Amino acid sequence: MSATQTPSPPSSLAPFRYPAFRAIWIANLASNMGSMIQSVGAAWLMTELTPSHQLIALVQAGATIPILLLGVFAGAIADNFDRRRVMLAAQSAMLLVSAALTVTTWIGAISPLLLLFFTLAVGCGTALNGPAWQASVRLQVGPKDLPQAIALNSIAFNLARSVGPALGGLLISLTGPAPAFAINSVSYLALIVVLLRWHPEVAPPQRTPMLAAIATGIRFCVQSNPVRRILTRGFAFGIAAIGFQALLPALVRDRLHGTETVYGLCLAAFGAGSILAALCVGYLRRRWGSDRIVAVSALIFAAALAPMALVTSVAGVMASTFVAGFAWVSTLTTLNVAMQLRSPEAILGRCLSIYQAVTFGAMALGAWLFGLLADLGSLSSALLASSGWLVLTALLLPFLAPMPGRDEGRIDR
Repeated sequence: MSATQTPSPPSSLAPFRYPAFRAIWIANLASNMGSMIQSVGAAWLMTELTPSHQLIALVQAGATIPILLLGVFAGAIADNFDRRRVMLAAQSAMLLVSAALTVTTWIGAISPLLLLFFTLAVGCGTALNGPAWQASVRLQVGPKDLPQAIALNSIAFNLARSVGPALGGLLISLTGPAPAFAINSVSYLALIVVLLRWHPEVAPPQRTPMLAAIATGIRFCVQSNPVRRILTRGFAFGIAAIGFQALLPALVRDRLHGTETVYGLCLAAFGAGSILAALCVGYLRRRWGSDRIVAVSALIFAAALAPMALVTSVAGVMASTFVAGFAWVSTLTTLNVAMQLRSPEAILGRCLSIYQAVTFGAMALGAWLFGLLADLGSLSSALLASSGWLVLTALLLPFLAPMPGRDEGRIDR
């Protein structure tokens, strides 16, 4: 290769060369599939238990608000303890909660408040698992393959998002929600088995008192100008973009007069758009830069929300959800990669937990806010308000809080 030639970018599939990443990726795909089936079941079950748009939206909020409340503690736990053991504890806890939800639903004892309780409990497991899971990717692949590994993990999640909802909608229409919850309980086993067999070589973590550890992570994120701007963009996107997912069950029920199968198909279209984004976002980010990707994706998401607020055809809503899925993953993958590359290894779990707390906490707040707006006004007004916020922030934040440049704030390891 000549001195003037630049090395070709790593292959998008390069992380599959690592056996640990490959095994965990497959097991995680199975677990995500079960989670999506349960998510469809919980959201649709709530539409049968109550007419309230706010309670329906709170199912989505219940899955994300624990990340806001517990995320920074989960990050400190991920940095203070063996991350593999933390993931095992979280996965085992979610298995038990899902099993309890299955039994409660099966015997007909479920209620709106109980459903929200179980959703919150699973969300707590997700909050504990998230920072340890994301920080462990570095233990599975080499440094140059980290962005590709993050993108492939996004593909696994969104492949499950594409197939799982359609299967979940079909399953619920045939058997009811309890079997869907049971399938999710079983799906945790694959990842638990793989984690039990995975023994990465890592130095024992240096433990520090919990509050001091949290303070260290917060201090870094506050003092790092590039990280502050990433967090600002994550909050601005999350608070409005979640309105789509939170209100989709009510939209299918009230506007489309559809069934759980239609709801599953709409989510499948969202997942298909997400997969397309995960496959090409790396190339787009290298070509156009993170700031342009995040801003344009917000505008695309806003453009997808507007017709959803107005059309009454299933095909129109599915087309909009496909576009929204593309914009959703383009934004969140870009933010995640930017955060990982600017976080020191020693406090990586805490930095990622703060990112999750800000972004997913904004989603929990947005789900409640737009559910309330839909109850006070209408579904259309709530969706249009969400779209307007995305347009406003997409136009202003590139000037007020631009994404870091390619090498700005990047931490070499």
